[in-house]
Amino acid sequence: MLGGLAWSLDALFPLPAPPRYSPLVLAADGSVLHAFLNPTQKWRMKTELREITPALRTTIIEKEDRYFYYHFGINPLALVQAAGRNVFGAGRTTGASTITMQVARLLEPKERTIGNKLLEMARALQLEAHYSKAEILQLYLNLVPYGGNIEGVKSAALLYFQQPPDYLSLAQTVTLAIIPNRPRGLVLGRNNEAIRAERNRWLRRFGQQGLFAQQDIDDALLEPLDARRHAAPTLAPHLARRLVQQFPGQAIVASTLQRSKQAKAEDLTRNYVRRLHALGISNAAVLVLNNRTRAVEAYVGSADFRDILNKGQNDGVRAVRSPGSTLKPFLYALALDKGLVTPKLLLPDVPTNFGGYRPENFDKHCQGEVPLDRALAYSLNIPAVRVLSDLGVPTFTAKLRAAGFQTVAQRSAHLGLSTILGGCGATLEELSNMYVTLANGGRYAPLRWTNHQQPVPGNVLFSTASAFLITDILAQLTRPDLPVGYETSIRLPKVAWKTGTSYGRRDAWSIGYNKEYTIGVWVGNFSGQGSPALTGSDVATPLLFDLFNAVAYNSPNNWFQPPASLDFRLVCAETGRPPGEHCPNQIIDYFLPGVSSSLRCQHQKEVLLSADAQYAYCRACAPAAGYRRELYPNLLPDVAAFKEAQGIPYRRLPPHNPGCQLVSGGREKAPSITSPAANTEYVLNKGEQQQLLLSCATDNEVRQVSWYINDQFLRTAAATERVFFRPPAGTLKISCADDHGRNTDIRIVVNEL
Repeated sequence: MLGGLAWSLDALFPLPAPPRYSPLVLAADGSVLHAFLNPTQKWRMKTELREITPALRTTIIEKEDRYFYYHFGINPLALVQAAGRNVFGAGRTTGASTITMQVARLLEPKERTIGNKLLEMARALQLEAHYSKAEILQLYLNLVPYGGNIEGVKSAALLYFQQPPDYLSLAQTVTLAIIPNRPRGLVLGRNNEAIRAERNRWLRRFGQQGLFAQQDIDDALLEPLDARRHAAPTLAPHLARRLVQQFPGQAIVASTLQRSKQAKAEDLTRNYVRRLHALGISNAAVLVLNNRTRAVEAYVGSADFRDILNKGQNDGVRAVRSPGSTLKPFLYALALDKGLVTPKLLLPDVPTNFGGYRPENFDKHCQGEVPLDRALAYSLNIPAVRVLSDLGVPTFTAKLRAAGFQTVAQRSAHLGLSTILGGCGATLEELSNMYVTLANGGRYAPLRWTNHQQPVPGNVLFSTASAFLITDILAQLTRPDLPVGYETSIRLPKVAWKTGTSYGRRDAWSIGYNKEYTIGVWVGNFSGQGSPALTGSDVATPLLFDLFNAVAYNSPNNWFQPPASLDFRLVCAETGRPPGEHCPNQIIDYFLPGVSSSLRCQHQKEVLLSADAQYAYCRACAPAAGYRRELYPNLLPDVAAFKEAQGIPYRRLPPHNPGCQLVSGGREKAPSITSPAANTEYVLNKGEQQQLLLSCATDNEVRQVSWYINDQFLRTAAATERVFFRPPAGTLKISCADDHGRNTDIRIVVNEL
């Protein structure tokens, strides 16, 4: 019968909408990190069933509705007693409202009339049919008023006692139980003495009824009441806002953040950025990740969320910025897996024109040739661009797309060699997770933001071997981006890290990891304004080290070990390749068996010379006798040109036999024009008589080159000579021919203003 009545009530009077709660974001331990007002601007925080302690349940039921578990929403005996009191004036006037009836009234507030009282009773029957007693009690505790815009036990507990309901003492629990009947007269922080007296009256009554142990009652009576209203919790404001937007309408979102780590990260970041303000740097963002679980344990979107002047509400973790050099480790890891490089392989570090793109190192200097491990540790740009050119931009960007780089995925068709130097957009979130991938042996998986997300296996981006080799390089301390004063400092944590600085010094990055944690740091201005001091090593890495020392101080003292897929081999110290027949100086290098290139070293070549060493012979023009064999450096043309330009001595091959009749006009060793850049527009000031530089890189045997402008002879010059000329306006064809008859053409456009 009760079911049929409830069905009829449902049809005529649908249940009221559930309460609109204040969204809460919890830490991993269940404590409240951040609370928001609900849509009606009230603090109505949802009390979960597990937070309703036996003391709270006993106190509320004894005080409000002692027969709560025995009636079906209406207490007939209480109604009769109330009617007698109200009609005959005997005793205190009462409405005989059960807890269920109070819930009905709180869900749909109405003027207190007899008609509305009848509707309230009907609603109570309806609620009893739909909800369990525990759920009805939960609704009541979530809706009871505490004065002002505070509703619900949890809101009152957090805002007045800074504790959730299940952490309250008996005295505090009873205090919150007595206020809803007089929320305007008993205001915590304003009427504490009156509240304490009322609290103690009820405590004595509960003691007389034997509801609690007498010792507990005595202790509660002695407890002072110094409650006052506190601000709602506001840790992790950027992540809290992000999760609330991601889960709209959800009253409680349980994040993976660790409360202590979050508080330390926020304090360190805020205080650190304050010291940078004089340098024109106003913001920073930090992400702390657990490598094993991929959980986000600290999330700092800006130095100060409330700093309106410096756009503190912007989220630096999700902001798309130029990543600078932070992508280089992944390029080299991929090149290692493709067998293109090994740690000791020498890479050219000389001025190079990559089809019109001419990168420069950060310090504007070149080193000639450097091993890969030094190129990465010193973050050299030119070797990285060369490796990307050999690997192919699509191959590299495909790997970034697989790792969730959204801007790269959107712009992949338009990305070129500048990608490796920050010519693409990336976020701190994307970059930091890629470094977690290195820490996890090359396996990528999405980050975990909430406790209900389960870790996923992910997919392999790099081999364990290449991930270890990159980690080994990034853990080196002999490098220019080690901050000043950290060489022998006890504050230097055991981490592998990489810095990055974007063009114009607008973004400074430092991302590091050990076995347990990965921490990403971005420092800069949300306005995009650069600063001379804004470099990864100078301003981002000190904060990174401070964070590791603060939030990962108890990490186990273990480190990454070489995987079984790695092995050692001897390589030529001059090139880093397996030794050839002319390689007396050898060193040990890691390699990936079956993957790394086994091409033998050819850093020296045997040359046939005339008896007086004035000429070199090729096999076709060598005489039957009267020549000798000698070894000469087998340098790349770009490297040879760099040595010539820098005055670095090396054995230069004598000119080829002038009597040789072999046609040698092939283009495989034709001059490479290094200046000007091909397919480039040059804008010159008409009144300043500006000139353009002509330079080229040639084979070792070349002595002279001839320059032509629009097929008109300009002049002959030494192969390494720098030639300047005043170009006419318009499209120019520039040609360079060497003394072996080989020719190269490029085209440029010159405009005058």
